[in-house]
Amino acid sequence: MTAHQLESLQATAFAGIAVILVTGTLLARLSRRIRQPAVIGEITAGILLGPSLLGLLPGDLTHRLFPNEVRPLLSTVAQIGLLLFMFTIGWELDGATMGRNKRSVAGVTAGSILTPLALGMGVAALLYHNHSVVGGDEVPWFSFVLYLGVSMSITAFPVLARILKDNNLSRTKIGALALTSAAFGDVLAWCLLAGVVAIVTASGPTGFTDTLWMSAGYGAAMICVVRPLLARAVLWIARRGSGAQLAALVTAGLLLSAYTTSKIGIHPIFGAFAFGLVMPRTPQAMLQERMLRPLEHAGELLLPVYFIITGLSVDVAGVSATGWLELALILAASILGKVLGAGLPARSFGLTWREATGVGVLMNTRGLTELIILGVGLNLGVLDDSLFTEMVLMALITTAMTGPLLPYLFPRARIDLVQAPAQDKPVVRFAGKAPDQAPDLAG
Repeated sequence: MTAHQLESLQATAFAGIAVILVTGTLLARLSRRIRQPAVIGEITAGILLGPSLLGLLPGDLTHRLFPNEVRPLLSTVAQIGLLLFMFTIGWELDGATMGRNKRSVAGVTAGSILTPLALGMGVAALLYHNHSVVGGDEVPWFSFVLYLGVSMSITAFPVLARILKDNNLSRTKIGALALTSAAFGDVLAWCLLAGVVAIVTASGPTGFTDTLWMSAGYGAAMICVVRPLLARAVLWIARRGSGAQLAALVTAGLLLSAYTTSKIGIHPIFGAFAFGLVMPRTPQAMLQERMLRPLEHAGELLLPVYFIITGLSVDVAGVSATGWLELALILAASILGKVLGAGLPARSFGLTWREATGVGVLMNTRGLTELIILGVGLNLGVLDDSLFTEMVLMALITTAMTGPLLPYLFPRARIDLVQAPAQDKPVVRFAGKAPDQAPDLAG
């Protein structure tokens, strides 16, 4: 590639990013006006900019704006935004709440994975005949069934985190239960995915075992080595350094952590999230001002690029009448699997039926993580284009359901974040109850 060709690709990428940011911002604002999370508008923007709408117009505008040669550059920008966002979510997650809710988190995590996994595999067995050949090659039955089951068992942790954050629910007990369960559930789902990919690529089941062992070693290193080193580095920078040095240290660390998890076989987002978890929380004011806010703003600016890039691969116009029936079946299995799988364990740990159903609805949020797994399946030749589009639509619909359903599930509960006078962390206040009377989810 000559210097002129590279410069031309970069210019095209700049124009594409500009279109993405403007379109994503406009549809995100529209989504908020109709009480939907911004991510719905951003994913919809990607679908509209792709072959579903823009590609149908004369001149093949989709290919001119986003040619195949430019998409790797756009994907790199999108991944950086995603990693920054995941780091901030990990840092803001309340570790004390996670520790108090071990049993309830374990129950909700297991139920929210295993139930939709079983239902999804059953649906996949019914759909196999219509999607058994991809690119002229027959897809092994077991690989297809297991892959589709795993993809239906996903809760999109980043999307759920964003929904909770947009609604100021991240540090409520119900929000923390759903968010923590989604985090552990996604790690489990990625381990399952590693096993499925190992089977599909004929590398053998040892790939799954290797991933588990390497993940355990990585986690131990993050807790025992990286965490104390970070604490010392942050204290030193707080006394002698600058905000730029701190931001550079943190950015380098989260990128290296993402690189490590990528090499292990887990998606890089969990490396960034884990780095946020082990990042010191004190001195809080300094970290908020010098580290969190700059990285948070950068992540919020770049994250929409990821949603829209994924939407470019969706072709709604290509879905047949049979495909719409398949989508209805996929939706039924996905929704029931999550609501029952997460809601029943939550009910057994003391939540009311409304609250437990609310946890199930929150865990039914898909989107980002779902799109990542679906993209892997498309690249591996497990999913064809039509089934990929159906699954993306399922992710979009289940995510869009969350916001409108929550007010009906909690008609009398007004959840506020209030600042207790003797502590830094907000507590949950329910209408008609004092903060110390809020339901306890401790297992």
